[in-house]
Amino acid sequence: MSPISCLSHLECPKCGRTYDPDQPQHLCVCGSPLLVRYDLQKAAQSLRKSDLVHRKPTLWRYRELLPVREEANIVSLGEGMTPIIPLKRIGEKAGLRHLYLKDEGTIPTGSFKARGAAVGVSRAKELGVQLLAMPTNGNAGGAWATYAARAGIKATIVMPKHAPAITRSECAVTGADLYLVNGLISDAGKIIGRAIEKYGWYDASTLKEPYRIEGKKTMGYEIAEQFDWNVPDVILYPTGGGVGIIGIYKALRELQEMGWIGEKMPRLVAVQASGCAPIVKAWEAGKKASEFWPDASTVAFGITVPKALGDFLVLEAVYNTDGCAVAVEDEEILHAQQQLASSEGLFICPEGAATFVAALKLKEQGWLHPDENVLLLNTGTGLKYPAILQIDPPVLEPDDDLPAAMPSFISS
Repeated sequence: MSPISCLSHLECPKCGRTYDPDQPQHLCVCGSPLLVRYDLQKAAQSLRKSDLVHRKPTLWRYRELLPVREEANIVSLGEGMTPIIPLKRIGEKAGLRHLYLKDEGTIPTGSFKARGAAVGVSRAKELGVQLLAMPTNGNAGGAWATYAARAGIKATIVMPKHAPAITRSECAVTGADLYLVNGLISDAGKIIGRAIEKYGWYDASTLKEPYRIEGKKTMGYEIAEQFDWNVPDVILYPTGGGVGIIGIYKALRELQEMGWIGEKMPRLVAVQASGCAPIVKAWEAGKKASEFWPDASTVAFGITVPKALGDFLVLEAVYNTDGCAVAVEDEEILHAQQQLASSEGLFICPEGAATFVAALKLKEQGWLHPDENVLLLNTGTGLKYPAILQIDPPVLEPDDDLPAAMPSFISS
């Protein structure tokens, strides 16, 4: 079987060292994450836009630009090609006439983490990995445990004890060895780090293996394709570890080098919660890296990352696209979650709702203009966070009549 990938090598974005991609690799010797590089000239010659019309609507439609060499090693549940939905009603009210949302809540496992897991696990399988280990805030653990089960790979997952119960159940039911830690994801990471050093397991932690980014970057390919090979003016992304925004930026740069899109890049906005906003603090200070955020806490649990390993790559993407970083309050997030559900029928995760709050703030500041194409990234379904919204509807007796109207019974 001939290779399907134009994979070339792994490269350190800090010191420039290169590595053999066909051996398990993690961080560069300088401590930086590694990025996957492709022969983009070869890819441009072997893959045409017209070829995509006849391919299945999954992220593997871009297989020449993904790191799995042999098709037999692909581990898939049909992930990718999530819809881009116009937000006409709520957008008009906000003064943004061309507001859209890319809904990753429709993907397998209910979050965008399935993208990174699909590609990361597929490549791990190709490299002969039999056991992987990782810390998680919840959704990534659920996704990697699910895809590892499908690949026949054992998974060990450590997550904070306050992680959403549904993601804990995902890990357990798919056969992963699940442990909870009385702390944050940074504490879970320390436990995983010690275990990997002791047992020699494959480290699937965020950015400590190079292939999670490659799955996440397919959001960027899809956005370009769904916008007919143009790009929106602005993309707002909920940012914790930052792999999504790093991946989208990488994807669009690759498409530019292949000549598939023009010179225009969307302004990338990193959205964080005020209770954990290290990227925002660094951007406001004009720094190239963030500092550890103490006592991190937010209802948007998935972006509770006090210090991201790839923070310098997130900030580079923001700076290089004339973007910005915005922090929003938990109360605003919960209100936006209800607004989007009641106005547009979209029950999205709190992390995704944070991007709508950020868009409102940037519109008020004049940073966003009414006629710009503005894309929000919702990273997961709200159904995975049942404890966030407290629902207490009135109880009727069989002979009771319905009132003509009633006040909201939703509280947070």
